Amino acid sequence: MTMLKLTLKRIIRLGFVSFWRNSVVTLASVLTLLVTLFAIGGMILGAAFMGGVLANIQEKVDISVSFKLDAADNDIAAMKNALALLPEVKSVEYLSREQELADFKTKHQDNALLIQSLDEVGNPFGARLNIRAQDPTHYEAIANFLQSKDQTAAPIIDQISFKKDIVDKLIAISRAARSVGVAVSIVLIFISILVTVNTISLAIYISRDEISVMQLVGAGDSYVRGPFLVEGILAGLIAAVLALVLLYPSVLWVRNITAGVYGGIDLATYYFTNFFQLLFVLVLSGVVLGGVASFLAIRKYGAV
Repeated sequence: MTMLKLTLKRIIRLGFVSFWRNSVVTLASVLTLLVTLFAIGGMILGAAFMGGVLANIQEKVDISVSFKLDAADNDIAAMKNALALLPEVKSVEYLSREQELADFKTKHQDNALLIQSLDEVGNPFGARLNIRAQDPTHYEAIANFLQSKDQTAAPIIDQISFKKDIVDKLIAISRAARSVGVAVSIVLIFISILVTVNTISLAIYISRDEISVMQLVGAGDSYVRGPFLVEGILAGLIAAVLALVLLYPSVLWVRNITAGVYGGIDLATYYFTNFFQLLFVLVLSGVVLGGVASFLAIRKYGAV
């Protein structure tokens, strides 16, 4: 165990020495990984911002069910209870005929002729249920449930309406943003690994004489290859920290230009609130990318 710890300590020390000695190669690796990790961090923050906008829009979208004037209160209550039991339903709000009339009068209080007409003809509004779904994809299923529930000899529903075009756009934007984020991440990860493999390979080539001497004196494969693996991991670690530092001024800039965007979250607050989660994700990603690139470079030079 003591010998293993000593060997591991020497491998790490040699990796650090080689990392700082091959400054040009090291810089290329760090910069390549930095671009990828910065993009990954930016997509995490972008997804949070987009999620805030979509969530805010979703809160404004609901299904409105208006009932016929002669609909019995107990039938409406039964419909409301049935909806509340659905797992797709987040909330159900009941508005009586009187509430509907009062809201309409408040909304059109400047139109004296319209208010006078309502006073003469009486209350033309039926009771209403406003339903919010757990997810935008559930609205159509809820509408279908209402239609099937009202297939009776004496239907009580007058109209079912929800902003289907807004819901469809909401779903399309969410899916497109997720797909684009995944695609860009895959491309950047592939490019960063490819470039880092080549830079580590260059470091191996530069150290070929030193490697030959080490092999001649009996150094094992792990002792020879270990420092290059340490180099890749260290490059990923430094790139992750730099990416996290550079994200902050970017967050401030984006916050300023999106200050008036409807429903957008404060990215600076989100950055500090989730700082350690971002740090963990970026460091883990950087270490994995650097380690994988180094491993592939070592495999490429199988004789090392």
